[in-house]
Amino acid sequence: MQNALITGATKGIGLAIAKALAKEGINLAICSRNEEELLLVKEALLQISPQIKVFTRTTDCSLRDDVRRFAAEAERELGSIQIIINNAGAFFPVSILEEEENALQKQLDLNLMSGYELYRYFGKKLMAARSGHVFNICSMAGKQIVANAGSYSVTKFAQRGLNDVMREEMKAYQVKVTAVFPGSTLTDSWNGTTIPAEKFILPEDVAAAIIACLKMSAGANVDELIIQTTTKEI
Repeated sequence: MQNALITGATKGIGLAIAKALAKEGINLAICSRNEEELLLVKEALLQISPQIKVFTRTTDCSLRDDVRRFAAEAERELGSIQIIINNAGAFFPVSILEEEENALQKQLDLNLMSGYELYRYFGKKLMAARSGHVFNICSMAGKQIVANAGSYSVTKFAQRGLNDVMREEMKAYQVKVTAVFPGSTLTDSWNGTTIPAEKFILPEDVAAAIIACLKMSAGANVDELIIQTTTKEI
């Protein structure tokens, strides 16, 4: 039975991925900053697949030591981790010239450094096992700058770069690395919108695409997974 680790797994894309992996019978280590939400998600995942193990830890993924403790405890509870989903992130919709002090640093710590620390922790272990798959949940803002979210775009370009470095370092060891670029996805960040739900990508769409990647043959890696809406209205 495989073991997967997901950051930011109680809402949106992270939650959808956790449910999809649970349906596949994969043990899960999940984290968020809200303990109550984690416990509710754990209960829901065990209802989906009672036979799996679900490890939870309240974690602030912007803090290096917290991320590494989550990784170590997940490994201790579940055993070796084969699937890593770097999903936790922050989005501040404001221009660089108008943003608060330390806005860039806060987003770097969460959008970039959490994935970096997990890679540093698990990378050599995946190399030794000569298997595994790392998914970095990026953003189209890492390909096309969002003018009213400048620092966010900077961090997502950096995350895309980190992903590409991971892929090059891992490919000789048969470890797969995939960058996921969702377009406008119906998550809590769109709360209050009047745009119809059918105009959006759903979190479940992203989760389904990840499951499809995991089911490919050992010799196939999806370098980049781009999921766009079918409309230009968003």
